[in-house]
Amino acid sequence: MNFTDAVINAKGLCFKSVLQNISFTVKRGDYTAIIGPNGGGKSTLVRLLLGLLEPTSGNITLFGKPQNKFRDYQNIGYVPQKAAQMDINFPITVEEVVRLGIAHKSSLFHRQKAEDLEHIENIMEKMGISDLKERRVSELSGGQRQRVMIARALVSRPQILILDEPNTGVDTHSQRKFYDLLKELNQEEKITILFITHDLGVIADDVNSVLCINQTLLACHNPHELLSCDEMSKIYGANMHVVCHHH
Repeated sequence: MNFTDAVINAKGLCFKSVLQNISFTVKRGDYTAIIGPNGGGKSTLVRLLLGLLEPTSGNITLFGKPQNKFRDYQNIGYVPQKAAQMDINFPITVEEVVRLGIAHKSSLFHRQKAEDLEHIENIMEKMGISDLKERRVSELSGGQRQRVMIARALVSRPQILILDEPNTGVDTHSQRKFYDLLKELNQEEKITILFITHDLGVIADDVNSVLCINQTLLACHNPHELLSCDEMSKIYGANMHVVCHHH
C-alpha cells in the first residue's frame, strides 16, 4: 500500500484490555465509518487518535509524524459523542461556542484577528447558523446544536474531522441533513472524515471504507460488501437485520 497520502496510520495498537492489535490506515480524502457493538472500544480508539489516551503498546502516526512528536492538532477537528446535548443552564451563545474552536490562537491579552473573525462568520454562514449567533446554545434544537459543534470543529481549518456518534438525541430529519453535510464536507471541501456510527445502512453510499471494531479490528471493508445479515451478525455477535436507506 502507498502510505504517502496516509493521514492516520495505526500499527499494533493496544489499550489495556479494551483494544488489542489494531492496525489500519486512513488516507487523505477518505470517508471512513467505524462500527461495532457498544463497549467494543470505538470511542477509546478515537481518544487514542486524539492523544487523549496513551496506548499500552503499538504506535500512531499522524500526517507522517509519530504521535509523540505531533503538535498540529488544529489539523484535526473533533465532534464528541452527544454533541447536540448540552447543559441547558450554561449561558453561552452560538458565536461564543464557535469561537472556542480557535481560542488557542488568542489569549486574555490578545484579541482574535480580523481575518479570524471573518473566517468564523464564513463558517457560521456555511453551517446555516449565522442568524442564530446571538442565541444561547441551550435554546436551540438538537439539529441546530449539532451544526454549531461542527462549526466549532471547522474554524481551525482541519484536514481531518473525527466524529463520535454526534447525532445521539437528534431527530431523523436533522440526522439526514447532517449526513448530507458530512458528504459535502468530504467531497467538496476535501476533508478526511472518520465517523463512529451505528447507522451504516444510511451512509453506505457516502463512505468508502468501514472499520469493524470489537476489541480488535475484525475487518476493513467496502461498505456494500459488509451490508449482509451474516457479516453484521459476526461483528455484533447476534442475529442482525440490516435495513438500507438509499437516497
